Amino acid sequence: MTVMASPKLFGSSLSSMDALNCAPFINWRDFNTGRGADAKHWFRFGFRLRVTARGALWSPPLTPRDINGAGTSRTRRTPVESERRDSISLLNERIRREHCKRESQPSRPSMDAKEADMYIQKVKEQQQRGLQKLKGERVGGDGSASSFSYKVDPYSLRSGDYVVHKKVGIGRFVGVKYDVPKGASSEPIEYVFIEYADGMAKLPVKQAARMLYRYNLPNESKKPRTLSKLNDTTTWERRRIKGKVAVQKMVVDLMELYLHRLKQKRPTYPKVAASSEFTSQFPYKPTPDQKQAFMDVERDLTERENPMDRLICGDVGFGKTEVALRAIFCVVSAGKQAMVLAPTIVLAKQHFDVISERFSSYHYIRVGLLSRFQTKSEKEQHLEMIKNGELEIIVGTHSLLGDRVVYNKLGLLVVDEEQRFGVKQKEKIASFKTSVDVLTLSATPIPRTLYLALTGFRDASLISTPPPERVPIKTHLSAYTKERVTSAINHELDRGGQVFYVLPRIKGLEEVMEFLEQSYPNIEIAIAHGKQYSRQLEDTMEKFAQGHIKILVCTNIVESGLDIQNANTIIIQDVQQFGLAQLYQLRGRVGRADKEAHAYLFYPDKSLLSDLALERLAALEECKDLGQGFQIAERDMAIRGFGNIFGEQQTGDVGNVGIDLFFEMLFESLSKVDEHRVIVVPYHSVQFDVNLNPHLPSEYINYLENPLEILDEAEKAAEKDIWNLIQFTENLRRQYGKEPYSMEILLKKLYVRRMAADLGITTVYASGKMVQMKTNMSKKVFKLMMDSMTSEVHRNSLVFEYGSIKAELLLELPREQLLDWIFQCLSELYASLPALIKY
Repeated sequence: MTVMASPKLFGSSLSSMDALNCAPFINWRDFNTGRGADAKHWFRFGFRLRVTARGALWSPPLTPRDINGAGTSRTRRTPVESERRDSISLLNERIRREHCKRESQPSRPSMDAKEADMYIQKVKEQQQRGLQKLKGERVGGDGSASSFSYKVDPYSLRSGDYVVHKKVGIGRFVGVKYDVPKGASSEPIEYVFIEYADGMAKLPVKQAARMLYRYNLPNESKKPRTLSKLNDTTTWERRRIKGKVAVQKMVVDLMELYLHRLKQKRPTYPKVAASSEFTSQFPYKPTPDQKQAFMDVERDLTERENPMDRLICGDVGFGKTEVALRAIFCVVSAGKQAMVLAPTIVLAKQHFDVISERFSSYHYIRVGLLSRFQTKSEKEQHLEMIKNGELEIIVGTHSLLGDRVVYNKLGLLVVDEEQRFGVKQKEKIASFKTSVDVLTLSATPIPRTLYLALTGFRDASLISTPPPERVPIKTHLSAYTKERVTSAINHELDRGGQVFYVLPRIKGLEEVMEFLEQSYPNIEIAIAHGKQYSRQLEDTMEKFAQGHIKILVCTNIVESGLDIQNANTIIIQDVQQFGLAQLYQLRGRVGRADKEAHAYLFYPDKSLLSDLALERLAALEECKDLGQGFQIAERDMAIRGFGNIFGEQQTGDVGNVGIDLFFEMLFESLSKVDEHRVIVVPYHSVQFDVNLNPHLPSEYINYLENPLEILDEAEKAAEKDIWNLIQFTENLRRQYGKEPYSMEILLKKLYVRRMAADLGITTVYASGKMVQMKTNMSKKVFKLMMDSMTSEVHRNSLVFEYGSIKAELLLELPREQLLDWIFQCLSELYASLPALIKY
């Protein structure tokens, strides 16, 4: 559409640059010939008439840059650049970024304030139970999460360790020494001496024990960028507040996810009469912890209407699989399908064999294995059977999460060793949790899982009692020598056993194989790794399980799955290249019979090990007793990369304060999550008492195809939510170009009312130099918003008094400028919403 336009169209208040920015409305050919526009208006706005060989041409006005002589060529902002820089576009971009983050999360149904109250209370109760059950010995008498402490014992520190003082910041620990208190003639007392960037500080030991944290980073480097200053704590305070806000955002994401999980409903499963017959087939006497886990899962399935999301945390060989089998039987008996997901084909095959044997007497229950061992036709047949509901139990690796696998009536997902899956697989697993029951089995839960369990956002059953016949594994940690390796192997072979020989990479397997074949020419030895042909790997595993192969040289493919009673020695070479959870899992491959088992951990030379590797190994040696996988996982959290816990984007926030203080902030925030809540008010209840009613120019009204309809659409979009208002604005600009100033004012008024409604603000009004906003938010919520705010101008001008947010301006502003100020102020407050629960 071609539109004839002049600056008069936009009213007398339009600046020359605004006139230039109306480019989308102007036929520039007509503009340059002077037709359809009154020339005096163009002169009035600084446009210049140039006479050339082609005739008279209008040139754009000089910019301040041109007038001041900066630069040789005249520059002017294009319409697109101008649009990007206006305040509505900037707000839209900011909200769109946050919206995109949430788009990747599972969809969440709407929830009103009353429902939210009920579910928040449920989460709080669950949180108390989780903390008392899993961390009773470290939780205070009130059972609150805030009692959980990561503070460091000053006597456990070594000279040179980095520490964090909650109020001062990061320093270097020097030592604990006796000194006489200032101005006292009493006996010397013990002080903790800490070096900072601008001097030395000393604290009494008792005070230090309440204020100090060890400084750990999410990577191998424990060295901070800089030490804090004693005489200027403002930099540290900013870092601490930034970390606190980051923690709060994470907590809110968790809280909202689990609130909506609580809202999900599904019919309870009936108690099956045949279940007693099924459970009687279990050949062992259940331990007390196992019995409790059985009851927990049965209650989740048969009494609760919310889908189950339970973590079964038990050491290797402690009976987690039996818990899963009973859950599968309950779900399948009700006519639903169950999926068993394993990280490796070795583990998937073992699960398939165990499940097939256990369900062999139930002919109506069909079990299938989907793996790369199958031919293409076998795979297609299985996919068709899954789709038609002809397979009740499906076992496999991450291929079960693919788009080609369509389930008929999936009811239960069992995930074994979730920490072994990649990010995309974990996201897919998370998407299942909104619709089906999920049971996660792990001896070393990923740290994120562990923290959810500890804080009540996820149910957990801990199986820490070993079976009566189990004997602890003896762990030997030493430098590698061929003599020590052969001595370990000889000891096992002499008693008729088998040996795992594990390396971190495929590259070294052949070399070790050659050495072993020379040392043991009459012993059957084989190699196993994930890059082998499917049939070859399957045959090797089968022969080792049957005892034909005596020494298996392999990668950590055997980390999960192989349950071989006769293999009671494991040798792990280049141990410094394994993670703590991996080492614990590998060590758990042996010691499943009543024989004493041995785990030999070999490193090349201690001088080659990083501090991180040494710390991992020390932790493993400390946990020699059975049933300590849970404690191992907790210890691992402070040692290994933080990216696995809450995502890579938070790593920088942790670096600001260190892991220990960050986690304490996390627990504190979780315990007070219901205090950081904004209750949204209806859009139509918001009163905006600033008398500003601009009139749209008649030319712009004529330009719009259905002006009344468009204005009505704008109001409806604002009434719905901010996202719809953003989409409306962007569509309007896309179709008709940048709006005139009067239309921008109308849009800003809609944005102000929409943002106010989302922030719980019911009235916005101004009187002289005072701006007031009545709100239902609490003072704590307001403080968190101030902490999150990037604009110092607004942060320093806003105060909270008697249920109102108030600001005293330096002077009384014209109404248009006042609207701009309120718009910017609400935009800053709105940016803090991701850190708050919004119902």
